Amino acid sequence: MGLRITKVYTKKGDKGTTRLGGGQEVAKDSTRILAYGTVDELNSVIGIAISFEPSVDVRTTLTNIQHELFTLGGDLCVLEKDKKKWQMQQIKSAHVDALEELMDRLNEELKPLEDFILPGGTKVSAFLHQARCVCRRAESLVVKLSKEEELGESVLKYLNRLSDTLFVLARYENFKNGLDDVYWQKESM
Repeated sequence: MGLRITKVYTKKGDKGTTRLGGGQEVAKDSTRILAYGTVDELNSVIGIAISFEPSVDVRTTLTNIQHELFTLGGDLCVLEKDKKKWQMQQIKSAHVDALEELMDRLNEELKPLEDFILPGGTKVSAFLHQARCVCRRAESLVVKLSKEEELGESVLKYLNRLSDTLFVLARYENFKNGLDDVYWQKESM
């Protein structure tokens, strides 16, 4: 049997600290906490996108990504030295490869980009663009964390590919709904 949560509140964080998966007490504003908190925010935005009923293939992909983001959050909330002891699932190069293969497959159906595009289109697409931005913020926090502490070797690569994947999925969802990309109109001065 896995983790069983019997009580949601513990009152242990009332003084601005929390515990990592390995039990270490850290400040709630530490880079590690901010990084995996942002990954959780990203997962929530993807959940909003799913609630607007994307096409079946996009829904399946997003649900798989949500599961991977839980793995990523766990990867970030446990120090590298504790991962073997806790037998943690981790983000691996296979996750990164799968995102690249997905983007290659979807891009075959999309028109080549001619310029920057505006975020928007369907509600699903709009939320996927927001998810892409949250993913970039998570990536920035993980870069900062990587300068302070050791991380799994595929964590940063995964977030980098995921932001690109969310961009492609946003375009693909608009395409599946018959909507063209809206290109940025440069001012002529």
